[in-house]
Amino acid sequence: MKKIWEFDRYRLKIEPLRRRISDLNLRDILPLEKSFHIKSSISEVAKRIKMAKEEKAAIILMIGGHVIRSGVQRYLIDLMRRGYISCMAMNGAGIIHDYEYALIGETTESVRKYIREGQFGLWEETGKLNVIINEGYRNNLGMGEAVGRAIVEGVFPHEEISLLAAGYRLQIPITVHVGIGYDIIHEHPNCDGAALGGASYRDFLAIAHTVSQLEGGVMLCYGSAVMGPEVYLKALSMARNVARQEGEVIAHFTTAVFDLIHLGDDLETEAPKSDPRYYYRPFKTILVRTVRDGGTAYYVEGDHAKTLPNLRARVLAKMGVTR
Repeated sequence: MKKIWEFDRYRLKIEPLRRRISDLNLRDILPLEKSFHIKSSISEVAKRIKMAKEEKAAIILMIGGHVIRSGVQRYLIDLMRRGYISCMAMNGAGIIHDYEYALIGETTESVRKYIREGQFGLWEETGKLNVIINEGYRNNLGMGEAVGRAIVEGVFPHEEISLLAAGYRLQIPITVHVGIGYDIIHEHPNCDGAALGGASYRDFLAIAHTVSQLEGGVMLCYGSAVMGPEVYLKALSMARNVARQEGEVIAHFTTAVFDLIHLGDDLETEAPKSDPRYYYRPFKTILVRTVRDGGTAYYVEGDHAKTLPNLRARVLAKMGVTR
């Protein structure tokens, strides 16, 4: 008998995407040639990426959903194609924005409008992500690979701006790390929590494997205040545990956080618990705690739509590439 305190999802009214007003469309995707030169430590980060590529060490990029919303897809895909990203991690919002952009060339609904109507997130085509994830899980795929494959093999008019499709084609792992109830597709009747968790856990093990190759490498966290630092922290502990047993170390690598928050000048000392910055995970986890044994950390404050094109330009310049 069904527990009476469980919400009956089958009573929901799911609307087609054509009825939704989206805040972002293809005009918000930045052209590849656009670049912004800003004063920061980006040049040093670019140098470390060059060194990591030459040493065949891991170059990991962890992003929040807003990075995709900032329109930098072409820059990320170009970096992937050139071999400057060996693994990309995103949250559940990331696959939704990427999938919707590839499918209809639009994404991001107005929370203010649709939450008042009780329609927020309840869109038919977006809910088909659950079908893709469920099928992928049954076929031993992680969430990122399953969605990437579906975009490549399906009918998606704007596949060229899909990070997930690029990862699938280039065989670069794109991992997706979800929290149950965080994302709009979890509202839908076709969401299978077991498949969702299982597929995302496969992705966690995939990024943990990549973190085990981080010695001499680079870990970039772009606009992810919780997922990025927390997933990286656990994966690094697992990787170091095995490395220690084998007489190896994972300590000499570079981390960099790119975000909008102002952290001040002292980025080497962990803020006290009386300081609100203590509770900003990228600061204490990525910039301080995990690099104490030989690593180097950088912080770049700025808009992702400016810092990421700038990073690509600096990386290419370090490699002597003009375009």
